[in-house]
Amino acid sequence: MSTPDDGDLTRFLAAFGRLAESANHYASRDRLGDKQRLADRLRQHLATDPTVLPVLTEEISPFRFADVDLALEHLLEEAGGGELIGVGGGEQRWHTSLSEMLNATYIDFPVGPVDYEKVAIGPESERSVVAFGLYLFRWPDDGGARPVAVVTRGTRAQYGATPRLEVLTTEEGVAAAVLGRIRELMNSRSVLRGQIVTFGGSEFEATMGIPNQGQVTFQPRPQVPAADIVLPEGALAKVERHVLGIGAHREALARAGQHLKRGVLLYGPPGTGKTLTVRHLLGMAEGTTVIMLTGMALQLISLATQTARALQPAIVVLEDCDLVAEQRDHFGSSPLLFEVLDALDGLASDSDVTFLLTTNRVDVLEPALAQRPGRVDLAVEIPRPDRAARRALLSLYGRGPPFSDTVLDEVARDSDGTTASFAKELVRRAVLLAAVAEEEVADAHLRSALAEMMTDSSTITRALLGGGEWPATGGGYA
Repeated sequence: MSTPDDGDLTRFLAAFGRLAESANHYASRDRLGDKQRLADRLRQHLATDPTVLPVLTEEISPFRFADVDLALEHLLEEAGGGELIGVGGGEQRWHTSLSEMLNATYIDFPVGPVDYEKVAIGPESERSVVAFGLYLFRWPDDGGARPVAVVTRGTRAQYGATPRLEVLTTEEGVAAAVLGRIRELMNSRSVLRGQIVTFGGSEFEATMGIPNQGQVTFQPRPQVPAADIVLPEGALAKVERHVLGIGAHREALARAGQHLKRGVLLYGPPGTGKTLTVRHLLGMAEGTTVIMLTGMALQLISLATQTARALQPAIVVLEDCDLVAEQRDHFGSSPLLFEVLDALDGLASDSDVTFLLTTNRVDVLEPALAQRPGRVDLAVEIPRPDRAARRALLSLYGRGPPFSDTVLDEVARDSDGTTASFAKELVRRAVLLAAVAEEEVADAHLRSALAEMMTDSSTITRALLGGGEWPATGGGYA
């Protein structure tokens, strides 16, 4: 009995492969029913086999997905119209690239419905954006109208999928030109431009290596008049000049060869008015894009800097920056410190971007961050108020209740070492004491509130309001 030679085996395997391919084709046809295959639809649009064309991919910031949607909408208008289709295939789509979809043998991805999701585009407004869709249009260039296909997809953290665009064209160079135009439109039509936003991040996402979901929260622009800010004489004017004045005189500075990027550090104990000062500055900065980061969101400093650079004039606010910028020692330091330093260093000198930092612990700040010009070039102390400032704060917060000048002078004298937050709570406490006693607010209530808040039993309350040190305990904490 003869045995098969290598040629027989090769022919058998080839025949078996054709049989398997035919079986898969008929099975896919049964699964698709009347739906059109994605590869066939692209072959019609591109007038060539899409499976052999290169795909140009670009990652998108998760915080700018609404900008992508607006840019593609306008791009279709520029192209004279086009078509938006969806892609079927269920959850498989989210971890399958366009090239893999077109060349897959295990599934035929069909044309399907477009996926949408709601995203915020303002403090009180939303937009339905394309979360997964395919734009088909013709791109005009010197050689005529070139067929283009652009896939846009959002974030699916469970699959490790981040927002991205995938461009398929028949002509070399067209895909890069399309992506370049999309970037231009994203910046010129950005929903973030001129807004105040916070970028969201979570410790879980950071530690698990999950892509950030791109949570953008729009904030109304605060209106805090200068009269409500009680600082040492000249301090507010100095901060305003550096944060706002440089941008207002950018052309004169540029002509003189002076850099525009700047870093401003506000430091002092808790409750002295750093956050209120920031709110005043943001209210004055009409038309400026503001990105606020605090807590775990400080991990997003690189994305925030990229966004600020694209949408300048911009301000990046890093509240409580001592959480990530503590001094380096032989025990090491947080990787976020180096991201902050790189962000401050990475901007071009002509970038109209301000880094506005606040801290309660200037003593532990990284010297390279706090002292080197070009990173932070203005540091302003927001100290505990002196007696005159405490008197001004009591007048400010006590505008409603009918307190006499005598008691205000007395309380200002007897509340040495306290902060603006303490003065604000003191007035509220006096009003509460009067309400509980069902009496009209009077000087006696303010005196009683002060006595209550200055007692030894209220030491922790004063510390929480920035008006003292934490009490010593049996455990040795001070």
